[in-house]
Amino acid sequence: MEEQSGNDTKSPSQLIDERIEELGDWRGQMLLKVRNLIRQADPEVVEEWKWRGTPVWSHDGMICTGETYKNIVKLTFAKGASLEDPSHIFNSSLDGNARRAIDIHEGEEVDEEAFKTLIHAAIALNQSSRKTSRKG
Repeated sequence: MEEQSGNDTKSPSQLIDERIEELGDWRGQMLLKVRNLIRQADPEVVEEWKWRGTPVWSHDGMICTGETYKNIVKLTFAKGASLEDPSHIFNSSLDGNARRAIDIHEGEEVDEEAFKTLIHAAIALNQSSRKTSRKG
């Protein structure tokens, strides 16, 4: 079931559109940019709206969340600790056992190819985890 913050008339994608518009600054532009990169990397990605206002992208399990704070856009990969990061774009939550994040500050750019590579790796990990769990 999709959680929609008590607003059953809008899809998660519409709620994400509204968040981007509400922000109205560099954070909204960055959230739109990374959302477009995720969609380019995976045209079948599922957009969700969880935890009372967090955009989530999934494919056979969660890929990442897109949180916005006063000074950063934070992209948290649910299984980031298990992903190869040869370009070293993870720069936050590096000590955890599961998650890894990318904090983007105003004026910073995202390494688009490295980011798409992480999206593909997260999907592959989700799919391999599902296959493994089905065999058991």
